[in-house]
Amino acid sequence: MDLKRFCKNRNIKVYLSNHFKLSVKLGFDGVYIPSFNKSFRFLNYSLKKNFKILGSAHNLKEIRFKENQKVNLVFISSIFKKNKNYLGLHKFINLKKLTNKRVIALGGVNIKNVKLISLTNCFGFAGISYFK
Repeated sequence: MDLKRFCKNRNIKVYLSNHFKLSVKLGFDGVYIPSFNKSFRFLNYSLKKNFKILGSAHNLKEIRFKENQKVNLVFISSIFKKNKNYLGLHKFINLKKLTNKRVIALGGVNIKNVKLISLTNCFGFAGISYFK
């Protein structure tokens, strides 16, 4: 597979969204499980040592669900984007404190507010707006 080889040569990790079995079959680095995915079937698969499971959540209930799904890292959104899942900085920080998983801030991160991410003490951030 050209994408896999391209990424491996550049030390870029490849994660497939919401297709656990295919991600394992193709030998990718992991899978991303969205907040709406409530399945536990993938926990029966035998995985290579460094295979990572990423998940997303918008509230405490979803965070607990992702913990039960054995995610290695959780994206919590929306920290800045004012949509139906909007948390704001303070709610985000409080949610982050309720999990031992590594947390990535997501939602509305841009060049103007990226410095506020340091206040959250989270593992990192992701954001389309930041890279536009």
